[in-house]
Amino acid sequence: HQLSSVSPQLNICRRRRSERKLSSMIQMFFFLSSEKPKVAFYTALTDAGTLGPYNTDITLKYSKVFTNIGNAYNPSTGFFTAPVKGVYNLQFTVMGYYAGNTAVSVYKNNQRIMANWEQNNNMIQKYLTNSLVLELTAGDVIHLVLPSGQSVYCSSNNQSTFSGSLLFTL
Repeated sequence: HQLSSVSPQLNICRRRRSERKLSSMIQMFFFLSSEKPKVAFYTALTDAGTLGPYNTDITLKYSKVFTNIGNAYNPSTGFFTAPVKGVYNLQFTVMGYYAGNTAVSVYKNNQRIMANWEQNNNMIQKYLTNSLVLELTAGDVIHLVLPSGQSVYCSSNNQSTFSGSLLFTL
């Protein structure tokens, strides 16, 4: 008589365990099969040679787009707009060509977050390179600025570049 009352409870426990296992498998399936946002871009500045110096700060528009997965970089404006909340890796290199001052500033939502410069009196090519890992919210905008009085160089050899990618979403 006691075995007959335990049997339905045992069946209920087995069924619940099976349901939890199935639920866990379904969640894992959706996690693995869900499309993760893909964001990556790689650009070069121009073929024009020297840009600057100018009397005012200008946004650098990297018009030579080699990779733009997710279309988050706009070559018409020079702006990278984060499509999703996440952690992004961004890099830039600018070249100074012979005598003159070379500089670049990084802006996030129109606020300068980094400035780099190099005075070049040695008549040689000099490079500024930096990398940032930033937590961005969807809609945050990153762009590079050439400060007034400074110059950069880029030719068909693509010496001045800007690139970035989404490391992971938050």
